[in-house]
Amino acid sequence: MNSKRWAVLTAAVLLVAAAGIGVWAMKDNANDASRMAADYKGHGGTFKNTLAEIDTPDPAVVYKDGYYYMTFTHNGADVMVMKSRTIDFKQAERKVVWYPDIGTNYSAELWAPEIQFIQGKWYIYFAADDGQNENHRMFVLEADTDDPMGSYTFKGQVKDDTDKWAIDGLAMELNDKLYFVWSGWEGDINLQQNTYIAPMNDPLTISGPRVLLSEPDLEWEKAGGPPYINEGHSILHHNGQVHIVYSGAGSWTPFYALGMLSLKEGADPLVASNWTKAQEPILKMDEDAGVYGPGHNSFVTSPDGTEQWIVYHATTAPTDGWGNRKARAQKLAWDEAGNLQIGKPLSLDTAIEVPAGMGVFKAAAASADVSFDLIPSTIHTTAPLLIHYRNDTGEKLQASVSVNGEQTVDVVLPETDGTGYAYADISLAAGMNEVRIAIAGGQGRIEAIELPRYEAEYAAAGAQGEAEENLFSSAGGKAVITPGEGEGLLFANIQVPVSGAYEIRLAGANTSGDNAELQIREDSGSKAKRVVFPNGKRNNYHIQSVILQLKAGKNAIILENATAEVHIDYMDILRSSAQ
Repeated sequence: MNSKRWAVLTAAVLLVAAAGIGVWAMKDNANDASRMAADYKGHGGTFKNTLAEIDTPDPAVVYKDGYYYMTFTHNGADVMVMKSRTIDFKQAERKVVWYPDIGTNYSAELWAPEIQFIQGKWYIYFAADDGQNENHRMFVLEADTDDPMGSYTFKGQVKDDTDKWAIDGLAMELNDKLYFVWSGWEGDINLQQNTYIAPMNDPLTISGPRVLLSEPDLEWEKAGGPPYINEGHSILHHNGQVHIVYSGAGSWTPFYALGMLSLKEGADPLVASNWTKAQEPILKMDEDAGVYGPGHNSFVTSPDGTEQWIVYHATTAPTDGWGNRKARAQKLAWDEAGNLQIGKPLSLDTAIEVPAGMGVFKAAAASADVSFDLIPSTIHTTAPLLIHYRNDTGEKLQASVSVNGEQTVDVVLPETDGTGYAYADISLAAGMNEVRIAIAGGQGRIEAIELPRYEAEYAAAGAQGEAEENLFSSAGGKAVITPGEGEGLLFANIQVPVSGAYEIRLAGANTSGDNAELQIREDSGSKAKRVVFPNGKRNNYHIQSVILQLKAGKNAIILENATAEVHIDYMDILRSSAQ
């Protein structure tokens, strides 16, 4: 057993009861209206780009029924789908759902698969050829079941009457009608790629002639050419309007950027003059942020449906070309006039508030006996569990929690008027876990669970802090706080459902030779508390805890003024019994 796991297990033994899991019960009523967040959407936190450690060019992301799904160009050889409970796919389930037949006109150069849920079924559109680029055409897969990670059937080519070169196609739904939007050549020579649209009878069939919507005629679209480029289309709906966001300039250059076509409200999308083209890119490279070639995007909602997010690929060097293209995300904003405000692409060290509702794993159907799958952990660890429940029985209920069929613990669920919240500790194995909660007597309902853990490498680093990769840490990274006066880490967007005292646990390691002290405080003028990490071995993380008063809703927690170098793996938050 490595030293990291031994440290975690040792800390767990000190914290938990004989059953192997500790329980934290709230002393006050879970629904004390004066102390509850008015609109609690989960424990929040931040993340950092990129969304995956592997190359994920041409990302297409969908959120449905509690999971994010991503497809992307996977070596040009097959179609892979990734499934994650969060927009971060680093610990996602991955599966190649389809391989092409050898020796066909779709067996090579599979580009930009686009996963879509249309009219009650899952489809994946992709471009492929026989090994010769001039033979690229659009094809479609149809899922055999309602599981996007299941098997698919090849349904053939999606083509219009011209049957010309075509890539980057997807279906657009508008006013109960379907349209196909793609990038194509006018003739048979690779001079430029245009944006085309055509009507569809169904998700498999184009039913009318193609209409030219856009040519790469702006200076920024021509960068790196010829050929000149319009490609990588995505559909964006907002307040009754529809937009086509596309990629222009050479995808092999740092000038690759996003442009936008906007349809006049209520107009026919098959009439080219009904579309207005933005004259400047809506997202382009930012040398100060170290972001090059941002392009080929998709749009996805937050888990609670209140936010729109863009997912796009970019590189970290102007010379990367088609290499090192990884998916990134950031939230969209709109001004009062309804204009899209994406802003600049975010650097890799920017701490981004997670999408609203992310990290709340909802039960497929609220009941007294529920299970939650795909709970990821890179290491064996003891982690906090926050249970959302309903109990209108007039008495306390007892629930048992088990992980992977083992280590059952009893949790008290006080009576509630609405949603109540209960905390516990659970032991997670390395890999994917399944959590089951059953209420004795079959009364009450379990609605959702959360794991209120905040990874230190995703926090905002101050003057005394820096994020690093680390294979022995809980999510493959850590933060290093160096000695000196000043801020080490800022954990922003810390959300709790009820005001009160919370136990803040820090997993830290200290190899300085002396005890390392740092201060921790909630960023509202509260008095800082002292945390001491004893000298130890590298990657030998110890759990130290303090009690802080947090308000219902959003908080920020700061680690600062370290006396020696401290490596922080994560921060856990649970409701304290010391009210």
